[in-house]
This record gives sequence, structure tokens and C-alpha cells, in this order.
Amino acid sequence: MTLPICKSIEAGMGSTLGFLATVLGFGSILGKMLETSGGAERLARTLIHRFGQKRANWAMMFVGLITGIPVFFQVGFVLLIPLVISVARATGLSIVRIGVPIGISLQVVHCMLPPHPAAMAITATLGADVGKVILLGLVVCTICAAVGGPIWTRFVSKGIESDLDTLREGEKPVPDSELPKFGITLFTILLPMLIMVSKTIFELSPWKDSPVGVWVDFIGNPITALLISAFFAYWSLGICRGKTMQDLLKYTEQCFGPVAGILLVIGAGGAFNKVLLDSGLGVKLGEILTSLDMNPLLLAWFVAAIMRFSVGSATVSMMTSAGIVLPMLAQYPNLDPAIVCLAVGSGAICFSHVTDSGFWIVKEYFGLTVQGALKSYTAATCVASLTAISLTLLIAQIL
Repeated sequence: MTLPICKSIEAGMGSTLGFLATVLGFGSILGKMLETSGGAERLARTLIHRFGQKRANWAMMFVGLITGIPVFFQVGFVLLIPLVISVARATGLSIVRIGVPIGISLQVVHCMLPPHPAAMAITATLGADVGKVILLGLVVCTICAAVGGPIWTRFVSKGIESDLDTLREGEKPVPDSELPKFGITLFTILLPMLIMVSKTIFELSPWKDSPVGVWVDFIGNPITALLISAFFAYWSLGICRGKTMQDLLKYTEQCFGPVAGILLVIGAGGAFNKVLLDSGLGVKLGEILTSLDMNPLLLAWFVAAIMRFSVGSATVSMMTSAGIVLPMLAQYPNLDPAIVCLAVGSGAICFSHVTDSGFWIVKEYFGLTVQGALKSYTAATCVASLTAISLTLLIAQIL
């Protein structure tokens, strides 16, 4: 009995990490180059200038969405904290109205948009097209981040106090001349998504079976797309900014350390999924869920939300939910797996509370009480989650 379980764990972890370890490594390089080059600062300054100070909360929402593509939630949050505080003080808006949209944006991108590791993992598990998940996810992420961020905080921020004295001061502003240009920064961040989406669009064209299609398929593979993007980031945000090869090597070594813990969590999720499938429990759970006579997308959302509420980790809840939902998909052959990915991601956004490390990061950095964090950030994740699943159901009806 023990040996088959061990083999299932080995197979599940190996099959999951064999693909994701490479993707995660290249993605972390992109995030590190964005951090060290001042790219995040450039994005924020340009967007705040375009939106105006009175709508700085909307600008910060877009900063979170864009910055969140190559970086993990915790990294992106800590990276943007000095900016959040300085913008709040400059505009007179509360820390909740400026900061919560950042947190929600980072969270929805983490849960729903490849090449983020959890979103990429469930995309592979459910057999969905990466480009389609990105295209649909961009629409859903933007709308639910707006509803859960600037719109929601407008109504709740007045009743929530923040102890600004406990927040660390922002660093001395970097001169504009020392920051990368907005256009090249934005292009570098979006490059892997543009490559993968281009592959999906090409497959809808009449030339998909032509000899060129082989090369498009190769370049549009997530691993190749992220490899190209990592090398481009070395050039655009590194060498062009006067960095040496030794600097790039140092940044690369620094970015791999934090990835180890995430790899273990994702690998454990893959192992758990494999045990569920090999034991037959996943099939039984799928049969039970199917017998509830409930919309399969709502079921996927519900399972992910319950797991998120229970274990706290969005990554764990998504990986586990994908393993439970996968056997159920056989009952719905016409259901696009890309839409199921959005439903699972929607559920994982919900219920960030005391079991989630991200909740405590938001609370401490914003100087909120537990009650204040629950009213603002936790409630915002629930609002964003409900908005996301509503949009997912609407997309399913249209497509």
C-alpha cells in the first residue's frame, strides 16, 4: 500500500514541477529585473500622471495589475509599499483607498492569469489553452479588480482608520532620468503574454497547418515565451541601463531563493492531486459533485472558495480544486477548460483572512486593525471573487 502511494506522490510532483519549475524560474527573473531597474516606479509615476491625483487609486489598481504579471503577491506588495505610502500622503487619500486596490490587483492576477505559477499549473492540469486563459483572464481580472478595488474601497474607507505612524517611510524619490522609459518597461512585462496570445490567435487562422505553424507552436510554448522574455529583460532593463554581466548574474542568483518554497507548495499540490486520482477518490468526489445538479462552473468556484477559506493559500486551494474538478469534466465534454480555469481562479481569490499570510502582510504594512483589514481587504477579495465568477458565467454563455 505504501509503495503505490509513494509512486503517486513522485509522479504527481515530478509531472507538475517538470513544467512549472522552468516557467517559475524565468518568471522570477522578469520580476527581479522589474524591481532592480525601477520599472515599477516608472509605471506608477506615468499612470498617476495620466489619471491625475484625484484618481490615483485607479492608477494604483492598474499598477498592481501590470506589476503583478511577473512577480508573486508578496514580492509585488512589498515592492510597491513605499509607493503606496508616498502617493497616499501626496494625494490626501486614505491608505485603504490607495493600498487595497494594489492588493486586490496583485491577488486576482496571481489566481487567474498565466504565467503565474498557480494559474499556469491549473491550466496544464485541466488541459486548457494558455493563450485563451490569458485573453479571457485579462478581461475578468481588470473588471473584478476595479469592482473589488477602487469602487469597493470608496464605500468602506471612511469608516476604517490606519495607523500611518507605524508605516515605514518611503525612500527618497529616484529622479526620472534614472528610471527606465514607460514604453519599454510595459512591453517587457507584457512580452510573454503577447507571445502566448499570438500563438492562440495564429491557431485560429487558415495558416495554422502550414510549415510556419511548427515554429509558432514552439515560440508560443510558455517555456520558450518566458525564456525569450527573460533574455529581453536582461537587455531592456539591464544592459541598456548600464548593468554589467556580473550584475545580471547577481540578480539572477537572488531571484531563485524565494522560489524554493513556492515550488514545494506547488509540487505538494501536484502530488496530492495525483493521489486523489490514483486512489479513485477524485472520481468519487467528481461523481458526488455532479450529482448535486449544480452548474459545473459554480461547483468549481465553490470548491476553490471553500479550500481557500480553510487552508488560506490561494495556490494550494487552486491545485487541490483542479484535482477534484478534473474527473468531473468528463461529464461536460462541451465545457471549455479555459473557462473552468477562470472559475477555479475566481474561487481562490475569495476569503483572504486570518489563515492567509497575505492578509497579515496587508494588515501590518497598512497599519490596520484585524477588524479594519477584514472590513476592507477580506471583504474586497470576496467582492472581487463574486464579480469574477459572475463574469465567468457570462463568458460561458457567450462562448
